[in-house]
Amino acid sequence: MTSRALPDVVPSAGPAAPQGPRWAVELLGRLREAAPGASAVALAVRRGPTRAVLATGETMLRGGTPAGPGTRFEIGSLTKTFTALLLAEMVANGDVAYDDPITRFLPRAATPRLRAAPPTLLHLATHTSGLPSLPPGLLCRAVPAWFSNPYAGYSADDLSRALARTRLRAAPGTRVHYSNLGVGLLGDLLARAAHGPGEDGFARLLAARVLDPLGLTRTTCTTDQPQATGYWHGRPRPAWQLPALPGAGAGRSGARDLLTLLDALVDPAAAPPDIPGTLRTALAEVTTPRIALPRTGRRLALVWNIRPRPGRDLYHHSGGTRGFTVFAGFSPRPDVALAALANTNPAFTGGFIQRAYLELSALSGPSRPPEPPARRG
Repeated sequence: MTSRALPDVVPSAGPAAPQGPRWAVELLGRLREAAPGASAVALAVRRGPTRAVLATGETMLRGGTPAGPGTRFEIGSLTKTFTALLLAEMVANGDVAYDDPITRFLPRAATPRLRAAPPTLLHLATHTSGLPSLPPGLLCRAVPAWFSNPYAGYSADDLSRALARTRLRAAPGTRVHYSNLGVGLLGDLLARAAHGPGEDGFARLLAARVLDPLGLTRTTCTTDQPQATGYWHGRPRPAWQLPALPGAGAGRSGARDLLTLLDALVDPAAAPPDIPGTLRTALAEVTTPRIALPRTGRRLALVWNIRPRPGRDLYHHSGGTRGFTVFAGFSPRPDVALAALANTNPAFTGGFIQRAYLELSALSGPSRPPEPPARRG
């Protein structure tokens, strides 16, 4: 389907209202109401042939510049969807296999304590590895900076030592347990498979294999590029750092880049014609259902959550740091996608994420009111 691109809207925080389709402007307003502590909110949305990218507010509460389609927001756990896409691309390229055990890439000294077969890369990407949510000892290290930058001081060496003490919570493949450690470890293992361990290995690999080919010029896993300031209950937060587990939550992106990604996921055949064939294959692979959750009808693809709605499936994931909240979702049928970003911490009630999910569900067609997703930070 041919998309009709609408002009990007870059309003100031002043009285001028965003310009664009009325329904998209109203949608942005509802999202803004759901993020009361934010100085900036951005929206990227696709509804059939119509696409719109809008933003409102400024990059800081005081003295910022107007937020726009390229303004970088920390995306927290939404980074996991990029890690999953990298896995699918490397599988398509023959670098790794879904059933490769983690022991193929980990040094013996950093291997978790195993009673049976080790988890595979697919287990890591579907939260069925049996690994805990966080490495042993990380929370104690994080407490002093819990409300600012809790993981900044946790290094790759710390992770290796923690992995050696880690016990699986369940046999791999038998239980779904959301694991930041699992997907973060996946990113590290992919970097090791490509060019060995290194502090910026994952960021460089992701850029080379996924971000650059798709033209995602405002997306990065490093802290050296300008971004909006994040706020926690109105207080500015430092830039989020996750040096040991960047694949779990170190990403930054803007509304325009996220819509470019979602466009490619909705229809891989419509992705830029010059991308490698392995990446085009990966765009389809990453959304293939892998796990069925008992008694719910819900499924998991590679990282992406899938919720069935009448006549369609909604793919979604969210993320948050101490100063940012984001949501992204799409449905290949009836061809809708939405990304929402705000520079304020996730509310305890998850109001911004719930609002974004409800808007995605409404865009995709009439149905009974859906149950909002649980928030993932």
